[in-house]
Amino acid sequence: MFKKFTRKQMVYYTLLAFCFITSVLFVNHNYSLYNRSIAEITAISIEEETPMTDRHGNEDLLVVQQIEAIVKNGIEKGQHVQLTNEYSYSGAFDQAYRVGHDVFIQFETTTRDVPTLTGTITDLKRDKHVLLIAWIFIFALLLIGRRSGFFAICSFVINVLILSFALDVYIKHSSINLLLICGVCILLFTCISLVFVSGFTDKTYAAIVATLLSTFLSLAITYVVISVTSGNGLRYEEMQFLTRPYELVFMGGLFIGSLGAIMDIAITMSSSIFALYDKNPTISLKTLRSSGMAIGREIMGTITNILFFAYISGALPMLILSFKNATPLGFTFSMNLSLEIARALAGGIGIVITIPIGVYTTLFFITRKKARL
Repeated sequence: MFKKFTRKQMVYYTLLAFCFITSVLFVNHNYSLYNRSIAEITAISIEEETPMTDRHGNEDLLVVQQIEAIVKNGIEKGQHVQLTNEYSYSGAFDQAYRVGHDVFIQFETTTRDVPTLTGTITDLKRDKHVLLIAWIFIFALLLIGRRSGFFAICSFVINVLILSFALDVYIKHSSINLLLICGVCILLFTCISLVFVSGFTDKTYAAIVATLLSTFLSLAITYVVISVTSGNGLRYEEMQFLTRPYELVFMGGLFIGSLGAIMDIAITMSSSIFALYDKNPTISLKTLRSSGMAIGREIMGTITNILFFAYISGALPMLILSFKNATPLGFTFSMNLSLEIARALAGGIGIVITIPIGVYTTLFFITRKKARL
């Protein structure tokens, strides 16, 4: 079986396996890199279970766990510590712990009468779980996408770094307009994502132009609508803890949030139309235009629904909590869904206008390509 692999493939798979093994070993032995104390749970016993019922008839169960753990870092490394954890089955603000979990702890003041170390759990160490999910994501991309999947991972990592840097700049320099920062980020995200996946081709350039035009146009339409209506119906309560203008933060989120769907539509339109042209270079522009619009109408509804469900799913926990506490229906939807619906509508506007923009932009690049032949 190994004879079927080329030397380049063997190096690639060896490097991939090395990265996987190294990362797993690292997260399992990186306790010393944390400033907070970490303990590994070795034994758990249930001390008490208390049924609870509120005035709305909601039932829950409060459980008290007695936990034994071993400290993994700091000057107390290797010592046993006694911990207590209270959690409810609903898991609203707490969670149950299991043997083998690594947890962040805070030691309590000890006296001579209590020689055993005691403490409280502040959080769960999740880097092992995050790494597992990340590697599943990476393997899926590489298995299905192969070379394109590899470049997709590279563009994703670069985009995450760019976004982190942009947010850091905004936090440190509040005088810089957030929409300006988001605009620069969108330009970089679009170019990096599409070039990494599709390369330096005419269809990539067409998709980049269509994405940027559609994104900025949809933002302008949304901004005008919100300005004319004075933002009536939008509930910013969840954002008012910010020390920055929350309306501007909301617009910045709209700016970046609609980019993914718009980019997807733009590259789909560009790739489809260029595929038709490459298969039959004599095809007329009118036929390409009608074919592109037909393709756009086919995918428009699906992408719009995906965008809607992606935004609404984020508010699902608060909706369930409100309904369980008999909150009025109108107030519940207004409080929890106004911003999500606005985001979905803004993204939907972007998706709709991307179809004609994508078609005519692609036709422009095809016309240029014909002129060069």
